[in-house]
Amino acid sequence: MAIALVTGPTAGIGRAFSVALARAGFDLVLVARDETRLTQLAEWLTSEFGVHAEVLVADLADGPQLVKVEERLGRADHPISVLVNNAGLGVKASFAQSDIGDEQQMLDVLVGSVLRTTHAAVPGMVHRGFGVIINVSSIASWITGGTYSAAKAWVTVFSESLAQELAGTGVRVTAVCPGFVHTEFHDRAGMDMSNIPDWMWLEAEQVVEQAMRDVSRNRPISVAGAQYKALSILVRYAPRPLVRFATATGRVSGRFGRR
Repeated sequence: MAIALVTGPTAGIGRAFSVALARAGFDLVLVARDETRLTQLAEWLTSEFGVHAEVLVADLADGPQLVKVEERLGRADHPISVLVNNAGLGVKASFAQSDIGDEQQMLDVLVGSVLRTTHAAVPGMVHRGFGVIINVSSIASWITGGTYSAAKAWVTVFSESLAQELAGTGVRVTAVCPGFVHTEFHDRAGMDMSNIPDWMWLEAEQVVEQAMRDVSRNRPISVAGAQYKALSILVRYAPRPLVRFATATGRVSGRFGRR
């Protein structure tokens, strides 16, 4: 049975991906820091869908622990067919007031771990002539929303570039770019989201359903929701001074963190 590895699977988009993949018949490798929640999810997925769910406890901001994930991705005896880089982290404070350790940790999770896990997975996928890499980015990657936007811009461009590089190998790469999604992310980051109108919110399942369709169509970018499809076109092709102005005045929020 094919195996999918999902980082950050215990809530939000990561959990929705885990459920969708288990429903499709994939065995799973679940990667996060919280062993208790990982084990609970693994047991539920096994009971609900009859798949095998392996628990791999690792902090993706910690180099030696990240090596464990890389080693699992590189195994030839039980190869990974689908890699979902979903683990997320946000910094509430502005850059001028933030703690540099928090900034570095966010960069390590959002950029460093995506780089290293993808690099570990790609050679085997290319050799086997099949593989899927899903990197969960954000619509924030197209606006000027601080270091979170900058990190997600890297994820989006990296995914597009790799999709082009691997064309014809049988390996597909898609960057998933959601807007505001109902998850634990904002509460855990201590962000007040009460001023965001209802029409701007998506459910994690919507994001994942759209992502799976776009992967099947070999699309390098996936955006869920009519409102965000329209907004993504606007922010990607509008003059950059206008995008910067809109972001600064709050017309386009920089808080598109999710998970």
